[in-house]
Amino acid sequence: MVNALVPETTERARGRRSAPSAVVGHGRARRRQAVVACLFLAPALLFFAVFLILPLGFALLLSMSRWTGFDLGAIDPVGADNFTALFADGSTFLAPVLTNTLLFALGTVALALTGSVLVATCIDKLRFQGLWRTLYFLPIVTTVVAVGNVWKYMYEPGGLVNGVLNALGLGSVAFLQDPDTALPSVVVVQAWASLGTAILILTAGLKSVPESYYEAAALDGAGPVTVFFRITLPLLRPSLLLVCVTQFLTGLQSFALITVMTRGGPGDATEVAALEMYRQAFSYGDWGAASAAAFVLFVVVLVVTLVQLWFFRRSGEDA
Repeated sequence: MVNALVPETTERARGRRSAPSAVVGHGRARRRQAVVACLFLAPALLFFAVFLILPLGFALLLSMSRWTGFDLGAIDPVGADNFTALFADGSTFLAPVLTNTLLFALGTVALALTGSVLVATCIDKLRFQGLWRTLYFLPIVTTVVAVGNVWKYMYEPGGLVNGVLNALGLGSVAFLQDPDTALPSVVVVQAWASLGTAILILTAGLKSVPESYYEAAALDGAGPVTVFFRITLPLLRPSLLLVCVTQFLTGLQSFALITVMTRGGPGDATEVAALEMYRQAFSYGDWGAASAAAFVLFVVVLVVTLVQLWFFRRSGEDA
């Protein structure tokens, strides 16, 4: 009986002695896996550091310095003077530059969101949906310079838009020459050019809505308007959030389209933050002011994005 228990006791003792060795071996294996993972991630992390972290740090340095470019030894630290100058009396950054930027972004979001919801809903009920989505996506793959120049000529006094107005018995409008109409005219072009992406996102969202909801609504006698506002729009909230955020970011950073169509004119009616930063850096050689304006715009973008996320969460969407 005693001899029968000895091997079992011996095996247990060996197991207790080998347990720490197993833990050590497992730790070594995890460290090897971590090293291998870091080696695989190294190229991406290096790219991230070189093209994002370093430029961001350099821009932060310039925002608190005075520098005319090229000579790194000529960087003159000035503290917060560049930021103070942006908000000083007589500065044009708050008005009209930042005001125009926000109006441009808000107008783009409102038009693009409304238009894409209507078009996506119509496409979802048509045949050859792929063809219609492709047609609406064409402006996205067209260069901004081409889009801007085509619409610029369409807005001319003898262009297509004024031709249609004249055919309807209305007078011609100086769309890009009048300070009151220049910014809304460019907003229309930006919204039209960005419809394709929004439509693709919303049509994908519509496909994810269960058909049983519409069948139940039909059995209850709900009309098309009720179905749209009580079923379609609430279930599209994740897609609408994505469209709102992306469109607003695009509007706040708009540069190329305004440069092609108006160059910030007439006067400063279409002067936006990205164009002002470009001019401060490359036209006036004030890289410090341009970097400070860039960080202010970054804060505005961050605040607006957080507000949008908060609003959609408050409306019931866990984004």
